[in-house]
Parts: sequence; C-alpha cells; structure tokens
Amino acid sequence: MTEPAVVEDLARVAAIVAGTGEVALACHVHPDGDALGSVLAFHLLCRSHGVSSVASWGEPFAVAPHYHFLPGLDLASPPAAFPPRPEVMVTFDCGSLRRLGELEGPAQAARELVVLDHHADNARFGSINVVDTAAASTTAVVRRLARELGWVLDHDVALDLYVGLLTDTGRFQYPNTTSDVFVLAEELAGHGLPLGVITRELFEKHRFAYLRLAAAALSRAHLDQEHRLAAAWVTAEDLAQYGVEFDETEGLIDLVRRTAEADVSCVLKEAPGEGLRVSLRSVAGVDVGRVASELGGGGHHFMAGFTSDRSIPVTIERVIDRLGDSAPARD
Repeated sequence: MTEPAVVEDLARVAAIVAGTGEVALACHVHPDGDALGSVLAFHLLCRSHGVSSVASWGEPFAVAPHYHFLPGLDLASPPAAFPPRPEVMVTFDCGSLRRLGELEGPAQAARELVVLDHHADNARFGSINVVDTAAASTTAVVRRLARELGWVLDHDVALDLYVGLLTDTGRFQYPNTTSDVFVLAEELAGHGLPLGVITRELFEKHRFAYLRLAAAALSRAHLDQEHRLAAAWVTAEDLAQYGVEFDETEGLIDLVRRTAEADVSCVLKEAPGEGLRVSLRSVAGVDVGRVASELGGGGHHFMAGFTSDRSIPVTIERVIDRLGDSAPARD
C-alpha cells in the first residue's frame, strides 16, 4: 500500500508542475525501459498539456536498439542542451545524483529538484522525494502523478508507461507483479496498444551480431553449484569483435536467469571507458539488492546491480562471498 507521505508529495509535485512554465526532465545514464518510459511519457504529457519541457540523460546519449520505437524518443535533447540551472527539475528512476552523469550539475543547481522513483535504496537527493516502494515501476508513479495533475493519457504516453511496467516486472514474471500491476496494464492496453509488437521489439528481436555475442558469452558461462549462482560476462573485446553496442546487451541477464540450477544469475559487462557493470537477478529468496548494496550499488530484493573496478573473476568472487549462506535451504 502506498504510504500517505507519498500521496502528499505527489500533490505537492503536481502543484509545482502546474504552476511553472518549464520543467527539465532527466533519467539515469544507460536508461532502461522504466527510465525511458517514465521520462518520455512525462515529456509527452507536458507538451500536450501546455508545459514546456526538455528531456535528457547523461552520456552516452543513446539507447539500445530495442527502445528505438518508443514515442517521444526523437524529442529528447542531448545533455549539452539541458538547462544548467533549471527552475524545476524532475528525475525519473534515478537512485542518486551520480547516476545522472553530466546532469548532476543542473540537478544540484535546480531551484526545485523532484525525485520520482520506486527503489527503496534511493538516496532521496531531491528537495521533494516521491519514492513509492509499493509501485512496481517508476512509470506507475508517473501514471499517478498524471492523474493528480488531471492530465489525460493518449496512445503514445500509454505505450511509454506500459514499456516501463512490462520491463520492470520482467514481462509480469517478477515478484513485484501484483494485482495492481494488471489493473494498470489493462488501463494502458485500453489505449489500443499493439501488445504483441511491443513484446517482440523489447524482448524477441535482436541483430544476428548480438546472437553471436550471446552465444559466445553463454559458452563460457560459469555455474557455482554450491551457491547456486550462474554467471556470464561480456568484455570490451567481445563488443568490438562482434560489432555490438554496449546497450544491446541489456537482455543477456534474462538468458542466464533461465538456469534451472541457479537461484541467482549474474551478468558482468565491460562498458568501454566506464569499467564493469554488473546485473544480478534472484528467482528465489536470495536478496540480491543487499548483495549489490554491499558492493556499492543497489536495487530490489530480486533485481539489482552495481559497478566494479575489479577484474571479472575477482568481481564474481566478491558476489559469491556476499551470497554466503543466504541462499534458501533446499531438500
């Protein structure tokens, strides 16, 4: 159930947005479906309801190919065009200032900084923090804000919101898939969304080059049977060899997660110039959010991540060390 403080803060945010002439909107670097769906949906809502807005995220100013179909993506602006001192700035699905990349400066300089998120480990770095941990996605929080503003959804906004809901519930498979999720999904689908096309674009359509890279990564995947951990990794050399962009590898974790002998899946990816980015998923009682938090990252009980400046083998060992005896007992 949503906390009363969240309800009150949503009303405050609605009043601020309705009373301003322009808002600056940002999500975290390397945006996923929930981050993109949230920022683009609200950008479209602002434009259709008379509020001037600019939407962006930090470099690299690019998204994975499977997000290219999202409405409003062509209306996003590179970070260089972002106002340096926004009157009102809203961040979406972003847990900390650091995750804003180049937009951290404008966030610190904003007169009013609104944080919209659903992750419990959010650093609450705004002047108003709407962190609804009962929500399955940040797009669900955006939907509630739109309702508070009295703003009507259209097909494109509904599509963006649905993408965030679909991706952050793992196609309605993760433990955060509640009856409220299906109520919202039904509402959004009622705007004539091509549900099959959306699923195909997000999860089932890849370049052949990516399939070759995924095959190489899976061929050397590691299974730690004692800790029920399956791990795979992608190096910068892999990306160059197969001609695959870093953001194209987002779905690799879903392949590793299918391992029957593992309760925890781990994918490590070398981001050129950025170090190692690690994704964790849990299909049982293991709290990977705790593991990620102890390693400098964060996330949910069942879905989390962190960055590492260590080697791939050392990083895997650090994950195993923190799993310890946390795996659920099995007969």
